[in-house]
Amino acid sequence: MIGVHAPARICFFGDHQDYLSLPVIAGTIDRKITIEGTPNNSNKIKLQLVDINTTIVIDLDEQFNKISEQDYFRSVWVVLKNHGYHLTEGYTVEISGTIPINAGLSSSSALVVAWIRFVLAALNREDEVTDEQIGKWAFESEVTFFNQPGGLMDQFTIAQGGLLYIDTAKGTTERLTPNLGHLVVAESGIPKQTLEVLKNARNYGQAALAAVQENVPNFNLHQADEMAYNDYKKFVPEPYKPYWYAAIHNHLLTQNARKMLLSGPIDFVQIGQWMNSHQEILQECIQNTPQKMSTQMEAAKNAGALGAKIIGSGGGGCMVALVTADTKENVIDAFLKAGVSSAYEVNLTTIA
Repeated sequence: MIGVHAPARICFFGDHQDYLSLPVIAGTIDRKITIEGTPNNSNKIKLQLVDINTTIVIDLDEQFNKISEQDYFRSVWVVLKNHGYHLTEGYTVEISGTIPINAGLSSSSALVVAWIRFVLAALNREDEVTDEQIGKWAFESEVTFFNQPGGLMDQFTIAQGGLLYIDTAKGTTERLTPNLGHLVVAESGIPKQTLEVLKNARNYGQAALAAVQENVPNFNLHQADEMAYNDYKKFVPEPYKPYWYAAIHNHLLTQNARKMLLSGPIDFVQIGQWMNSHQEILQECIQNTPQKMSTQMEAAKNAGALGAKIIGSGGGGCMVALVTADTKENVIDAFLKAGVSSAYEVNLTTIA
């Protein structure tokens, strides 16, 4: 039997920044997708998705001329085949997970990464492929293949594991101290609106940047500070001004957090305050946070959370709260009383 897994991820700083080629800080947690399979002496891959009671069958002789949206099993198959990795024997595969679906913890990217790892393991070639390459193939399979609006944060983080600073412009990563104290995840019970939120935020953010660069051709977003925001906001059309603010100030928050998490010492109170500032921008500028979730996060902070923010693209899904050992149970209880469907402690993991 072959068994592989891939973890969930949380973005702590830099949400809605990677499609502007700005950096993000994200980490993997102890929730995962698990894939186990055995050869079945046929020319078919039989995929049993336990958690949603679904079976998918892939014929090894398929031409894959037309692949349905979000059929990541087949898109991975095509991408790996194009790179010289192709299974020639069938497997019966069971897929299960502890990552809530459509909740912002990137269950889809974890599935893609795990499926790539499974195929490589079945070919007995996993040792020749780096985690970085797996992240690139996962991005190609999930985003590029279907021309979706997302960035590369999810795939790179899940494939490499740990707490990472990701330079999305260069496609490079830097390992940070994997210590953010105690973390609580709460599932709001509201399905997230990934593609709609991402499309709007990406289009508006890129339009704001283009408006500035049209008037200031040598403008460099990576070097911009609050002075640049004030100097150039006059060039940004009114509908795009909130996204201009978000681009500059979220980037500054990400840089502050990187510096602390890279060299220390770690001030959890300050990290929490930066998380709150990030969430305020996501809520007011990107407008990706339903009022119900805002109320739930306020309840968590009133119960002692140092900081709280929405996870993922938004419109629904999960939230993460930075807590202490003393406030953890109070925060979980506050989330539950505020109407979340589930709340629990999670831990950062250090490897993929």
